[in-house]
Amino acid sequence: MWFWFSIIALLCWSGSDLFSKIGCRDQNDKTAHLKMVMAVGVVMGLHAMYEVFINGVEINLSIIITYLPVSLLYILSMAIGYIGLRYIELSVSTPICNSSGAIVAIITIMTRGIAGINPWQIVAIFLVAGGIIMLGVTEANEDDELRAKRQEAGNYKYAKSFLALLLPIIYCLLDAAGTFADSIVLETLNEDSANVAYELTFLAAGAVSAIYVLCIRRERLTLKQEAPKYIGACFETVGQFFYIYALADTAHVAMSAPIISSYCAASVLWSRIFLKEKLSRRHYICLLFVFIGIVIMGIFEEA
Repeated sequence: MWFWFSIIALLCWSGSDLFSKIGCRDQNDKTAHLKMVMAVGVVMGLHAMYEVFINGVEINLSIIITYLPVSLLYILSMAIGYIGLRYIELSVSTPICNSSGAIVAIITIMTRGIAGINPWQIVAIFLVAGGIIMLGVTEANEDDELRAKRQEAGNYKYAKSFLALLLPIIYCLLDAAGTFADSIVLETLNEDSANVAYELTFLAAGAVSAIYVLCIRRERLTLKQEAPKYIGACFETVGQFFYIYALADTAHVAMSAPIISSYCAASVLWSRIFLKEKLSRRHYICLLFVFIGIVIMGIFEEA
């Protein structure tokens, strides 16, 4: 079943990207990212309750506090990623966001040395880093008229912006820091308990966001605007569930990991089909470098 679990995780996480983009892309909605945090908090909170009361996963205040730094890094990275969806195409942001595996490898090399690092991971780091740098250069140098022309069929128009590229890069760095910290903290915590602690912390973040949006700013929620956010939150949570089970089959991790890590390619495809995003040839060449690097990292991350 590892193959189907991997495919489901790939489809769910790419679906989460698509619906999160739809829910957060309105540049006039300044609190869209907080509403997205609310949605993910509600769905993850419900799943945490199921894990605790149905599956009997152990959870207590000590576990939540121990895992809190990791949870905050992940939640902050996601919130920043949601902000970034206002300013840049999904087909550009998602490969950058999913380059965190290369950053984790760099952090590992800096803190633990090169021992145990596969040469292919070094190649992957250069591919990802080079692709992102070239992507930034392409974005900065693209002619405004050509950009407007290729965006004619799209639902939203984006102008050149340093912030547009900076936000997914910040997401990438924070997510990488969370992943690295995760690998350390999980040496002392049960994985299921840690995941529930993360989901309950996300629920708390969603509650704080709800207080600010609904009570302080007194904004009204509409079904049309919020439905994509909750669909995206459901995809995110279900994808995480099948990701865990796919990687639980340790005999096939070397094949399941790259399948799942390539979900950013599916996100690019959905953005092209459903959001009518169109990039230049140079964009796609840069993204190809990033994508190949991510897949290589996926192959060796759990192998």
